[in-house]
Amino acid sequence: MRRFLLLVALGLAAPLAAQTVPNAPPLDRALAREIYAELVGINTSHSIGSTTVAAEAMAKRLLAAGLAKEDVQVLEPVARKGNLIARYRGRGASAPILLLAHIDVVEARDSDWTIAPFTLTEQDGWFYGRGTSDDKAMAAIWIANLIRYKREGFVPDRDLIVALTADEEGGPDNGAAWLLSEHPTLVRSAFVLNEGGGGARRDGKRLANRVQTTEKVYQSYALEAHDRGGHSSIPRKDTPIYRLAAALLKVQDVEFPARLNETTREYFRRMAPLETGTLGNAMAAIARNPGDASALATLDAEPLTHAILRTTCVATLMEAGHASNALPQQARATVNCRLLPGERPEAVQATLTRAIDDPGVAVSTIREAHSGVVSDPTPLDPVILGAIERQTAGMWPGVPVVPFMSTGATDGIFYRNAGIPVYGVSGLFVDIEDNRAHGRDERMKVASFYEGQEFLYRLVRELATVPRP
Repeated sequence: MRRFLLLVALGLAAPLAAQTVPNAPPLDRALAREIYAELVGINTSHSIGSTTVAAEAMAKRLLAAGLAKEDVQVLEPVARKGNLIARYRGRGASAPILLLAHIDVVEARDSDWTIAPFTLTEQDGWFYGRGTSDDKAMAAIWIANLIRYKREGFVPDRDLIVALTADEEGGPDNGAAWLLSEHPTLVRSAFVLNEGGGGARRDGKRLANRVQTTEKVYQSYALEAHDRGGHSSIPRKDTPIYRLAAALLKVQDVEFPARLNETTREYFRRMAPLETGTLGNAMAAIARNPGDASALATLDAEPLTHAILRTTCVATLMEAGHASNALPQQARATVNCRLLPGERPEAVQATLTRAIDDPGVAVSTIREAHSGVVSDPTPLDPVILGAIERQTAGMWPGVPVVPFMSTGATDGIFYRNAGIPVYGVSGLFVDIEDNRAHGRDERMKVASFYEGQEFLYRLVRELATVPRP
């Protein structure tokens, strides 16, 4: 089975160039590491952590660097869920750039890890710690680079806004959405640079610098069946467990229509010449004609390309019954769906209900972090993509830039939904065969962290400079 099809193919076409990758000056690298260590060292998990503590620590650094007090704010909708908003003033020649990163992290227990999760540990060329890849590396880089711009006296043509936010990882007080709703003037911008993209590395080789311009929508549904129950010595064939099992088998067979958008069409178009044989031919064919049945059959056989082409649903949780010697009175399952951009959650719910075709099994939505948010893809703006390509070529000659759609979800969805373009790009290269985000012993390669720092410094500096006629 092919894993991460695009990246593997690109690895065959673009081997790691033998070169010295540019880095920030030693002073700025040291500062970025110091900030990184401070952020990782603050527990910002939902259960007991505090993004407020982390936001205040970063605010203190920016104020010490000389940003005006009125331009650095920590806003807290509820206790422990603080968000940092900082504005680096430019000439006002164009609308600002919003530099977004979340500072909350997935839960991490000491007993599950081989090292302390809330301490930045440098070992064998890696930085270990919860959030080192998702998403405190990017947060630390935004702060360190803002301080570097200030020290260098850089005056951009447009303001730079840094937003470090809470509850991206599923908590109830999502900071990115709250700022957009309650403080829209603070985050109003021409476009957003966010996580979700970044570099991919395999077997030590840099394969591609990915630019996320769209993502699927996370939406879960509950399937429930109820009954009066009874004694297990007098069984019936219509118990909630059997009805739910039959319903889940029908969900397994649901196939949503294949649909391409600008990003996924470009993904397949760029991928086709890099993949040989039947698969490459199918990619070229689907880019030309999304209804090509033969191409669809080939692409649907691969889990990754199937997920790129279609809305998907899969059962992830089940619970039923109350005693081993009693007929069940209830059975419940969670079906997690990842919706293509533009797909309505209620339409997916209706499709599941029709497929199950059993009035005894109810289908309802489960409120999740991104439920009901319908987001159109960000246009592939040649100005922004051109800047990303130039900076990628300057840092890593021969490494291609590839637009793609995340099958997962980020905070970018809220800003796209509000009509603000979002580009997921970081220059932080992660091993696709050993991506530990959300897992045990999460880590980031030391060299990758510093390369990402310099890449984002250069990219933002270029994008913040408005071309003169």
